[in-house]
Amino acid sequence: MFMYKQDLAMAYFPDHSKESASKRLANEIHSNKPLMAALQATGYTRSRKILSPKQLQIIFSFLGEP
Repeated sequence: MFMYKQDLAMAYFPDHSKESASKRLANEIHSNKPLMAALQATGYTRSRKILSPKQLQIIFSFLGEP
């Protein structure tokens, strides 16, 4: 299943605005070098808006499921 990054951010940070949740998720991803490297190996870029099932699996393995 594909998922918008903003929807994933809202799942992790439901008490935040969409913008704030997105920034927090981006910070979690980009500050974690092993996570970022694993995502980049799948073609992930910072500007990507839709995450693939593999990218979601990687995020969940590092951050846990929301």
